Amino acid sequence: MQTFATAKRELLPSTAAKRIFDLIKPEMALIESEFERQARSNIQVINYLGDYLRSSGGKRVRPALLVLANYAVGGRGNAENVIRLGTVMEMLHTATLVHDDIIDNADTRRSKPSVNARFGNQTAVLMGDWLYMSAFETSLRERSLEILDILTRLTRKMTEGELIQLTMIGNVEITEDEHFDILRRKTAYLFSACAEIGAILGASSPEAQTSLRDYGLNLGIAFQLTDDLLDLTSTDDALGKAAGADLLEGKLTLPLIKLVREEPHFARLLEQIMLDGEYPEGSRDEIAQRLAANGIFDNIRETAVGFADAARKNLEILPKSEYCQALVDILDYVIDRNK
Repeated sequence: MQTFATAKRELLPSTAAKRIFDLIKPEMALIESEFERQARSNIQVINYLGDYLRSSGGKRVRPALLVLANYAVGGRGNAENVIRLGTVMEMLHTATLVHDDIIDNADTRRSKPSVNARFGNQTAVLMGDWLYMSAFETSLRERSLEILDILTRLTRKMTEGELIQLTMIGNVEITEDEHFDILRRKTAYLFSACAEIGAILGASSPEAQTSLRDYGLNLGIAFQLTDDLLDLTSTDDALGKAAGADLLEGKLTLPLIKLVREEPHFARLLEQIMLDGEYPEGSRDEIAQRLAANGIFDNIRETAVGFADAARKNLEILPKSEYCQALVDILDYVIDRNK
């Protein structure tokens, strides 16, 4: 029999996502409306850019995580402050994407031209900054030093992660520990903050708050490891951006780090690809074949599943509910998604 602690991955990713988001559909609509309101300005260009960013869509996993965590500890997920902080987390996430695309010279995001490609780097930098400041201005209304402390630490860690990653561009000798440090800072801490803030707004016990913070961290790591796999195995259309872009941008993700360790001679090819900014004919297939032959794809997936299992265990302290089950289902969706 399927239990709360051992829920099996038996739903298709699209089915799992629909079930999760249908559960909090009214709350997500309120967050979308609040995002639109927060992105309004008496400066016309900001309105235009805000509309452009929101129209690009996105899964809205991070605010959904905050709402579900709040309900899971007995809070009111549709309360004004929950909607407001859910919007703050999506604004912070959007700001990081805008800045990341500038740094990476990315041309597309969610199947549309990125802000920097469409409007130029100067405009994109300023819009990203505006989103950050707007998010913090909104969060001040909560009058919670604990939440402000979490958001301040989070923003610092994400910025440090980007700076550390820049020092590693083109480096085929990056270690797994160094990669995981960047991964946590750039991705996982944001998931962790969403779950923890949801718990705080629900007036949870300290133990439940800590468990949800750890759950978010483990979920975020599993999410990014799956992203690393998809970058090497999926297509442009499925991802909504260029597949294989990480290596072209000079970044060695965990699968390629492991490949260099197993077959050191591949370092020269990877260095050449990063230097040229393009894959020689047949090289993507060759890399994929060697990753598969060395069992690296399976190994990374097993690692991601391990972090998902740890996150599932973090939830055992919480009372059983449909919202807690949705937090379990998010883990399955993250591992099994194809985009």
